[in-house]
Amino acid sequence: MRSPTNVPIAIEARGVGKIFGHGDLAARVLQPTNIRIRRGEVLVIMGPSGSGKTTLLSILGLVLTPTEGEILVDGYSVSAVTSDELAVLRRGHMGFIFQQFNLLPSLSALDNAAVPLLLAGVTREERVARGMRALELVDMADKRRATPRLLSGGQQQRVAIARALVNGAPVLLCDEPTASLDATTGAAILVKLRELAGPFTSNGT
Repeated sequence: MRSPTNVPIAIEARGVGKIFGHGDLAARVLQPTNIRIRRGEVLVIMGPSGSGKTTLLSILGLVLTPTEGEILVDGYSVSAVTSDELAVLRRGHMGFIFQQFNLLPSLSALDNAAVPLLLAGVTREERVARGMRALELVDMADKRRATPRLLSGGQQQRVAIARALVNGAPVLLCDEPTASLDATTGAAILVKLRELAGPFTSNGT
């Protein structure tokens, strides 16, 4: 699936690769890779286990630094930015959804969705308002008071999606988000992710 070429590029990788270790112990886990992700685009990265998918997502999400190449966010290279600046970019531009839901068991769905806002120092009133809006996007507002143990796997993943959306990040990075779900629930989550991508998605190759 791809979006029109006049849609702004949210994040771009230019020749990024990753090697762990040094000398005889060096192991390449990602070959030099070029990729562009436009706003509203749904892009699926496929490959066998160990092919570097998670490493690439971590580099795109500014969690790992590439051994070679560069990452551009909204057209600007992040090669020279500080670790504090990278943290700000991650918080404002990236949302992450993982195979494991990683919800905090003692918190309600609303408070789990609002965790990134708490870390950003947002007031309680605003956290509640923005957390509710994020839950509404994934049809989970009616479960706002429920803790994770009271939710099904699919419902927990929807809360995890809300958490990734709550900061309004333009890029949503998903690392096997349906692997812990049954086929029917997983398909429903994929449909919801495509809906959330916006009006620019279209079929294509």
